[in-house]
This record gives sequence, structure tokens and C-alpha cells, in this order.
Amino acid sequence: MDILSNLGTGFAVAFTATNLFACFVGALLGTLIGVLPGIGPVATIAMLLPITFGMDPTTALIMLAGIYYGAQYGGSTTAILINLPGESSSVITALDGYQMARQGRAGVALGIAALGSFFAGCVATLVIAMIGPMLASVATSFASPEYFCLMLLGLIAAVSIGSGSLSKSVAMILLGMLLGLVGTDVYSGYARLDFGVRELSDGIDFVPLALGLFGISEIMINLRNPESRAFLATKVGRLLPNREEIGAAGMPIVRGTLLGSVLGVLPGGGALLASFTSYMIEKRVSHAPERFGKGAIEGVAGPEAANNAGAQTSFIPLLTLGIPANAVMALMMGAMILHGIQPGPNVLSEKPELFWGMTASMWIGNLMLVIINLPLIGLWVRLLSVPYSLLYPAIIVFACIGVFSVNYQVFDLLMIALFGLLGYAFVLLRCPPAPLVLGFVLGPMMEENLRRTMLIAQGDPIIFLQRPICAALLAIAVLLIVLAALPSISRQREKLEEG
Repeated sequence: MDILSNLGTGFAVAFTATNLFACFVGALLGTLIGVLPGIGPVATIAMLLPITFGMDPTTALIMLAGIYYGAQYGGSTTAILINLPGESSSVITALDGYQMARQGRAGVALGIAALGSFFAGCVATLVIAMIGPMLASVATSFASPEYFCLMLLGLIAAVSIGSGSLSKSVAMILLGMLLGLVGTDVYSGYARLDFGVRELSDGIDFVPLALGLFGISEIMINLRNPESRAFLATKVGRLLPNREEIGAAGMPIVRGTLLGSVLGVLPGGGALLASFTSYMIEKRVSHAPERFGKGAIEGVAGPEAANNAGAQTSFIPLLTLGIPANAVMALMMGAMILHGIQPGPNVLSEKPELFWGMTASMWIGNLMLVIINLPLIGLWVRLLSVPYSLLYPAIIVFACIGVFSVNYQVFDLLMIALFGLLGYAFVLLRCPPAPLVLGFVLGPMMEENLRRTMLIAQGDPIIFLQRPICAALLAIAVLLIVLAALPSISRQREKLEEG
């Protein structure tokens, strides 16, 4: 009954005119940036952070959340119609979705992707409502040692479960933590790592760092690669699948939803890992695996359900434990901090309208996305005819205006340029920037909790082994490091990155 009454409170918050509009705008923008390759939810959320300062925190987070899960919907549209995934999590959808389109079944592929995403989104939202309060109640008993170990586990899990080189991911985490320590030490009052630059005395601002690493660098990468958009000449056709097609897609949707709901909670999991894993599972359990890659509807249904479920359940560790599961959640965490809200278990007790309002808005947003996506497919495809060379100047101008409006400092514009060049270099060196943002956000909090713990223990690190929860979290962290170092796991990481 508590869940029902809390959800009632959440729907009362979500159904206000302002929050409904914010949810619609977020869903619409998410779909748009999912359709347009090369922008992505990370860069978009980073660009929109400055304009959310004047909003109510709940309204701002509802809009930003809609952008994230809306992008998962939009990415499938171009993956199916023109074999050009708008989102990384939609790469696997293109394998069978585009083949279905070539066979004249584009509408069915789009329809099953939308219905699977809607079902997965609704179930994942229910998972948030059920699991979130339980995790938050457990986390209220945590002290500084437990929080330090939990954040350490979160960082290790993020690089262990993710894709790409393990050593590069660890290096990016450490670099992010180092950047997070720039500024004035709160305990001693001395400046550190600022190299005498007065503007860095308060630390590096989150908005220019995120916008430079993900927005400006993404533009540079897209301009470096020539555009290639092979439009499909055939008509979309009917959107609603028949009974046979629903029967074939039903269990893959259920399996993808369950898989995505679990992987989304894990740091480093989320939509990308969920979609790839779902596709591999569906191919393995299929009686005719040779159909995959040739237009199998299961290859669309499972991954699309998995990536949407994973996108939404990734909010659980952020809202209940204060641990961002991926780069988007790190930006959401930054948005909460900028609005004066400390992510973690106290959100549920101190800001229940925020937690339950966001949860309820996800149900509303999923319904909006079905209504937005299916009738507007023709419009989304026509948008792809706009040359990217016309889009990027507007994106850069909007980003610079947004960042300058935060502190009204030209120095922030220089920081955008610097981190844009740095992000571009990271991409060329195949160093993932997402771990850097996670380290930047969690590093200062880890330092604070570590120093508190050392004060309590009078400098004796054995305290981490004497507390059962700390010992368990550290044991899991060591296990993840060992597993990630195994040759078979390393090969899978590299394969996922190439995919």
C-alpha cells in the first residue's frame, strides 16, 4: 500500500501542467537527438544543464530524464530505416531491423520496437518504484567508511563491466578524480592543483567539462568523418504487427526487459551492454539462429526492450545510493548537485516529491514516446536530409551561450574549448571519456569520506576490514577486477567496443 500511495503522490506531481510539458519536451528532444546521429543524450543534457537553473529541480530532472530514455526510442528509427543507428545502444538493432526494412517490413520493425520499448519502460519504472525505497532504507545505515567503499565499488564496476581497454578506463578514472580535486581544500583552506589560476580556486566547473568532452569533441569527430546516409526507397508500410509477429517477439521482449532491468542497475551496465547481451541470448536460444542478421524480428524486439529497461533502471543507484551508473547518470548527478540536492538515500526522505515525481513521469513519458514516434516517422527521416555542416554551428553557439550564462565568465568558454580538444584526443586514442566524468563527480566525495574515515580510525586503514559491509563491498570490487582481467572477458570487452 505504501508503494501505491507514494505513486499516487508521484502522479500528482507529474500531472501538473509544468511537469507534463517538461516531460513532453524531454521525450521530444530525446527522440530528435536519437534520430540525429552524432549528438547523443550525453552532449544534449550537458548543453541543456545551464537552462535548467531557473527551473524547479523536479521539473528539470523530469525533462533531462525524458531526453535519456527518449533517445533510446529515436535511435531505433534510423537504425531500422537507413541502417544508421542514432544511438550506440541501437547498433545491434540495425542488424535485423534494416534487413526487415529491405524486405518491406519496416513498419513492423518500427512498431515492434516501439511496443517492446513501451512495455520495457513500464516494467522498469515499476522496478524503480519497488527496489528504490528498499535500497534507500539500507543505505541510510551507511557511514563514511561504507560510502567510500560503495563509491570505490561503483567506479571499479563501471570500468570492469564496460567496454574497451581496462587499463585506459582506469587511467581515465584517475584523471577524472585528479581534475575533481582542483581548487581549494575544504579542510586546510589551501589551494591545490590550480597552477596559480584565480578562476580555478573554486575548482573546475562541471558544465564546461561535460559539454567540452561530449559535445564539442563529438562535433569535431562528426566533421572529420564524411556523411553517408543511404535512404531506403521502400515505403514504411503497416506499423502494427500481426498475431504471428507478436507471438514471435513476445518472449524476446520479456527476456530483454528482465535482462535490461538487471544490467541497468549495475554501474557500467545500462542500455548498450543490455542490448548487445540480449541479442546474443536471443540468437543462442533460437531454434533457427541462422535467421539472425537476415531480418529476424527477435533481433529487434529483444535488444530494443533491453536498452530501454536498462536506461530507466540506471536511475536506481543514482537516486538511492548517490552512485551514477554511466556518463548520463553522472550528468544527472551533476544537475542535482547544481540544484542543491545531494544524491543518495536522503533524496527519498527529504525530497519524496522528486523521487516519486520522476518515477511517475517515466510512465507518462513512455506513453508520450509511443504517440510521438509512430506518427512522426516520416518527419524524423526528413530531418536526416539536413546536412550536418548546417547543424553544428547552431549547436556550438547554443552551447557557448548556455555555458556563459552560468557564471558570466569568458574563462568558461576557454574551458569548453580545452576540454573539447581533450575529448577529441581521447577519441583518437580510444580512451573512453565516460569514466573520466564518473571519476570527476565521485572523486571529491570519495576523498571527503576517506578523510572522515581516517579521522575516526586515527589513520588506521584496517577499519575497512573490521566493518562487515565495507569488507563485503571491497571483496566484490576485488572479484570484479579479477574477472575483468581474464582473457575471455577482455576479448568480449574489445568486441563490444568494436561493435
